[in-house]
Amino acid sequence: MVHSTIERWHEIVKSRDITSLKALLADDVVFESPVVHTPQSGKAITIKYLTGALHILNNGTFQYLNEWHGPRSAVLEFQSTCDGILVNGVDMITWNDNGLITHFKVMIRPLKAVNKIHELMGQMLQHDGVQQR
Repeated sequence: MVHSTIERWHEIVKSRDITSLKALLADDVVFESPVVHTPQSGKAITIKYLTGALHILNNGTFQYLNEWHGPRSAVLEFQSTCDGILVNGVDMITWNDNGLITHFKVMIRPLKAVNKIHELMGQMLQHDGVQQR
């Protein structure tokens, strides 16, 4: 199941297929953003954050650099450039016995990148009517 869930995630990143994203997330998924204080619970809000991230980070410069796998988890190191700023980070993904993602945490560095992602995601989510908490 390890490879299946992560392989599906990689396909979603390549295709930006939101229907496939919805099918990969558990209903009670929790999303933790590098710029929002509280964890975001539920499929609907997680889809909004991940869709925004796919749009902002997956801009032709995005690439996964490395991966570490556990029985039902993986850490994927990524890199992208946004508005001339190099963004380096990790996606920490956990899934259930059915291969559905139950927890998705994103960590980003350096501070300049965190600030840029906060700005860009804030604009996108505000446009979509999502309040960052």
